[in-house]
Amino acid sequence: MFGFLKDKLKKAAQLFSKKVEEEGEEIKPVEEAVEQVEETKLIEKPQISKEEKKEKIVKAKLKKERVKKQDKKKPKEKKAVIEDVSDELSDSELEEIDSEELKEEKPEVEAREEEIKEFEEETFGKPEALHEDIKDVEPEKKGWFARLKEKVTEKVTTKKINSEQFEEFFYELEIALMENNVAGEVIEKIKDDLKEKIVDKPLRKGKIEEEIEESLANTIEDVLRESDFDLLDEIKNKKEKPYVILFFGVNGSGKTTTIAKLAYYLKQNGISCVLAAADTFRAASIEQLEEHANKLGLKVVKHKYGADPGAVAYDAVAHAKARRIDCVLVDTAGRQHSNQDLMTEMRKIARVAKADLKLFVGEAITGNDCVEQVREFNKAVEIDGIILSKLDIDEKGGAALSVSYVSGKPILFLGVGQKYGDLERFSKEKIIGGLGIK
Repeated sequence: MFGFLKDKLKKAAQLFSKKVEEEGEEIKPVEEAVEQVEETKLIEKPQISKEEKKEKIVKAKLKKERVKKQDKKKPKEKKAVIEDVSDELSDSELEEIDSEELKEEKPEVEAREEEIKEFEEETFGKPEALHEDIKDVEPEKKGWFARLKEKVTEKVTTKKINSEQFEEFFYELEIALMENNVAGEVIEKIKDDLKEKIVDKPLRKGKIEEEIEESLANTIEDVLRESDFDLLDEIKNKKEKPYVILFFGVNGSGKTTTIAKLAYYLKQNGISCVLAAADTFRAASIEQLEEHANKLGLKVVKHKYGADPGAVAYDAVAHAKARRIDCVLVDTAGRQHSNQDLMTEMRKIARVAKADLKLFVGEAITGNDCVEQVREFNKAVEIDGIILSKLDIDEKGGAALSVSYVSGKPILFLGVGQKYGDLERFSKEKIIGGLGIK
C-alpha cells in the first residue's frame, strides 16, 4: 500500500535535508550573549571564607576533645563518634587536628559544652551538609562556564534556510506529491506547515530529515478527517426502523461489492438488513447483487431492468418496515458526475427512500479523479461520508490523503481486499503507517 508515494516521500525528504545541510546558513553562537552570561555567573556557588573554615575546624577539635573524655567502658560508642568526625572532614583537616594540640584550656572546653551540643544537632547531625560545604572549597575539575561554553559551541552544528532557499528545496517534494495524485490544496497545506516549521529556524545538523518527516506526519494527520461517527450506534439508536443507506459512485467503483462487505459487517454485529437492487440499468447488476445476498443469507428486493430505481428503493424500505429489519442498503447505477440527468435521478432516489446516510464509494487508485468525483456528487446530493475501495492495491495514496480534506466529508470505511471481511473502519494511523513517515 502506497509503495510509490512512500518511496518518493523518503527520497524527497532525504534530498531536501541534504540541500539544507550543504547550502543552509551556519548559525554561530552570539559572543555578546556568552560574555553576558560569563559576567552574571548565574550558577556560581558562594565560596566559603577562611574564618568560616577555621570556625568549623575549631569546633571539630572541641568535639574530638569530648571524645577523649568518653567513658573507657564504652569503646563502641567512642569509636562511632570518632568515625563520625572522620566522615565529616577531609583528610587534610583531620591531619591538621591530629598534628595540633587544642589551645583551649579544660575549663573553656567545659564552658562550651552546650555550644558543641547545639552545633552537633545543627551541623554534625547532618553529615551531607558539611560534605557539601567542603566540596565547595575544593576546585571543580571543569568550571561551570566551561561546561556552558561547550553547550553553546554545539549550536555551531545547526543550519538555517531562508524563504527563497525553501522554495528551491521544496520543489522535489512537491513533484513527488503531484506525481502521486495528491490534491493541490493538500500540497499547499503541507508546504505552508513545513515552511513555518523550518524557515529561519535553527535546524540540527543530522536531524533535518527527521524534522521534515515529523512535519509531514503532523500535517497529514491534520489533513485526514477522522469522524467519531459510529454506524452501528446510529442504526441501533434509530427509533423508527429501518435505517436507510444509499450508495453512489461512478461506473466500476466497486459499489456492489462494497455493499456486500458492509452487509457482512452489519450481520457480524447483530444488525439485520435487506438489499435493494436499484441499479436497473447495468446488465447483470441485479444478478451480481443476488449472488452476494445468497452467500450472505440475505434478501434482495428487485424489479425488472429498466424499472424506476426510486420505486425499488421505496419497496425495499416498505419490506424492511413490515418485517422489522434494521437496515436497508440501496445499490444504485454508476453514473458520471457530468451527466446532469443521472444526477437528478440520484436526488430523486434519496428523496423517495428518505435516506439516513448517503455514501460515496470511490476507488483509491483513481487518485485526483476520485477527489473531483466526490466534489461533484456532494454538490448534487450532499453526501454524508466516503468509502474508499481498493486501498490494498493503491501504490500512490493521493486519494486517501486528499478526498476527505478537499470535500470536507469523512472517510468512514476502507476496502482492503476481496473478502467480505476486508472492510475496515477508517484509521489515520493506517494511512500514516502506510506512508512510513511515523
